[in-house]
Amino acid sequence: MTTAKVWSKQDNVIKKIKKTQKAPHSEKTQILEIQTLVHQAAQCIAPVWPLETFIACNPLQGFETQPFEEALAQGVFRVHEVEPNRQLEEVNLHMIKWCSGFFDAGFSSISLPHREQGFYLAFLKLAYFDRQLHRNNKADKEFLRRLPETAEEAIKICLLKLKVSQDQAEQFLSKTLSYLPGWAGFVKWKTDWHNSKSREENPVTLIDFIAVRLILTCLLWPDAAKSNKRINHGNAVADVLRRLKKNEDAYREQLIHLLLPELKKPIVAGARRAAQLVFCIDVRSEPFRRALESLGQYETFGFAGFFGLPVRINEFDTNKNKESCPVLLKPKYAVKETPAAANKDYFVRYQRGKSFLDSCKNLYTQLKRNISTPFALVESLGLWCGLTMTLKSLSPELSHRLITAVQSWLKPPMPTRVVYELDEPDLKEGLSLKEQLSYAETVLRLMGLTSGFAKLVILCGHGSTTQNNPYASALDCGACGGNHGGINARLLASILNKPEVRRGLENTGIHIPLDTVFYGALHNTTTDEGALYTDEAMPIIYPELLAQLQKDLDKAKPLTNEERGRKLCMNTVPGNITRRSIDWSETRPEWGLARNAAFIVAPRQLTKNIALDGRCFLHSYRYEDDPEGTLLETILTAPMVVAEWINTQYLFSTLYNVAF
Repeated sequence: MTTAKVWSKQDNVIKKIKKTQKAPHSEKTQILEIQTLVHQAAQCIAPVWPLETFIACNPLQGFETQPFEEALAQGVFRVHEVEPNRQLEEVNLHMIKWCSGFFDAGFSSISLPHREQGFYLAFLKLAYFDRQLHRNNKADKEFLRRLPETAEEAIKICLLKLKVSQDQAEQFLSKTLSYLPGWAGFVKWKTDWHNSKSREENPVTLIDFIAVRLILTCLLWPDAAKSNKRINHGNAVADVLRRLKKNEDAYREQLIHLLLPELKKPIVAGARRAAQLVFCIDVRSEPFRRALESLGQYETFGFAGFFGLPVRINEFDTNKNKESCPVLLKPKYAVKETPAAANKDYFVRYQRGKSFLDSCKNLYTQLKRNISTPFALVESLGLWCGLTMTLKSLSPELSHRLITAVQSWLKPPMPTRVVYELDEPDLKEGLSLKEQLSYAETVLRLMGLTSGFAKLVILCGHGSTTQNNPYASALDCGACGGNHGGINARLLASILNKPEVRRGLENTGIHIPLDTVFYGALHNTTTDEGALYTDEAMPIIYPELLAQLQKDLDKAKPLTNEERGRKLCMNTVPGNITRRSIDWSETRPEWGLARNAAFIVAPRQLTKNIALDGRCFLHSYRYEDDPEGTLLETILTAPMVVAEWINTQYLFSTLYNVAF
């Protein structure tokens, strides 16, 4: 077929589109129709967060208004519907290529041109020159050249070209998105969830993504619509539900059998505790809390690991901004980590060392990616890299100690403090006293800590340690958006230590004794280490209590290591758990929240004497302080939603591990 005939046919397609549109419809109405169609089709795709802040998300998020049985058939099992074929794989490979180029985060030597204009327009300007795409076919080149400048119009043209009927359009687009759920989910995150600070970021929408995908399909898989047949997954869904129901019933009965006797035990008021520790509700905190409570008169609480503070944190060492709050919330305040008061020469040495290490890293990256220097780089550094790799493989502990020693000598550790940032135009300039009082009261009431304060109250965030693991952030605090929760803990501790805040809390009925001191801490869930931040509450009032607490935290580590080691099916030799966290061949140093099975909202008294095996989210709560149920409603509509996302993500990872 000649080019002229092809584009005569293409012009006829466009005319058909215009004829099918009702006369009163404006261009804006047509755009709105396409946007609505894509929005409905994208319900089957869950957002996917970037690797640096990866969190678990419910794969059935778009179907949460439906019964679980129906959602399971419509959502998860869609990925099984089409058998792999050469044309589909070709479309996928081209889509991955364009997505990788557009979303590149500075790793490529040459950036994709026209990214600032958006995904669709960048593709529109460059696709004509992609010989792998059009294979020098004149008709295909002309098709690319004459594509419209709006993604919505391109979608209409492609649907007609692929012969997709109007009543099948939504189903076809849903299936199209499900072929690459990772990239589609990432674009959905960029569209619906990303809290962007900069207006210069490369814009992209699901409309752009669908338009590019359909154009590739028209060129490489013109018969795609013919395979768009619905498959009945009734038997598969029924089988999954049967096994799931059986397992849930068995676990629920076992758990209730353990909890009921504890309800009958009277609550005996004991002496004042030396220390109270507030951990994240994360299931990995439960074994550590149990081990610590067995070592002394300690009382532990459970609360969401961001400690109720929706903040964006500017880290001192990396100078990166991180949103340290649940993704269900938007950060309201900017917080900055700054160096604490220290010797001037020490600070200068730190800056000099940091500058030197950063320069070496940048130079190495440039030499490795430059066209002319990689071979020379291999010749000059090959021996050193080989020795380093051998040492890291044979003795991860020795390698880690050597690297840490060299880095500490060049760039000594710098103590920091947390302050409110004052130059963020899109966020509030720090927390006012009224806001600090509001957050402090809300957090204390939600966790049921309104009286009986110990001398030490430790707010313990959590994070992880791992090497060579692209999903490292998935092991960090989900309530902090896939980041460490230490800074949030330090920030709330500093607020609760302020005399003016305590005076304000007195007016709300919460009396904090003058001799009570709050500290931040960090629980490393990979190694089961607990570290106290004692530099920010000066002077130290209880050095003996703090020293004893740190000793007990150190003793709780091997106890928890031993319990976790049995689940990891490994020898519980001391040091094995720590070795996993620094071994670059170990991509699964811990199992994260893989075994989570229940969410318990109750005082610690109910679960303290039960070994819950690290399978329960534990949120502290006292119904006596919540006669109207408003606090319980907050817990069930925020922390429990996050726990539900985590639970479903891990569930469907077992059903279809490749996609989830």
